[in-house]
Amino acid sequence: MAQDDEKTVDQLNEEADIAADYLEELLDIADYEGDIEMGIRNGRPTVQIVADDDTDIKHLIGRNGEVVDALQQLARLAVQQKTGERSRLIVDVDGFLKRKRQRLHDIALDAVDEVRETGEPVDLKPMNSFERKVVHDVVREEGLKSRSHGEEPNRHVTIYLKAAANEDEE
Repeated sequence: MAQDDEKTVDQLNEEADIAADYLEELLDIADYEGDIEMGIRNGRPTVQIVADDDTDIKHLIGRNGEVVDALQQLARLAVQQKTGERSRLIVDVDGFLKRKRQRLHDIALDAVDEVRETGEPVDLKPMNSFERKVVHDVVREEGLKSRSHGEEPNRHVTIYLKAAANEDEE
């Protein structure tokens, strides 16, 4: 299946099932108690790990979400191994991504306000692709322009007024 082809709800549910089974096994091996909830959000399979123990759950999030990111990559590989196709699976632990999305939304709005006040472009700190996507979406909703610049892991977003972005392109 080509990357741009839309997957069916059944295919997305299958990916979530495979990932949930894989993550459940990982949690058992690590002796973590956790419930796994599956779903589909914005055309992507999602798996949420929810635990009763706040201490354990913090270990599954890690510093700046690094453990969540690793769990997501491992689960995507497990799905790809079973289906033969790349997955856009999202793994979340105890609502970490929702809280992260809200922080990024607030950062983007603050930068948009600064651009509107000064008329000057604003560079944000380096971000991963998920974080940049959230910022680009907020900036577009606010009627401004944004671009990603630089090389990983130092790739960052610059926010512009529409007129300034057009002048840069000329």
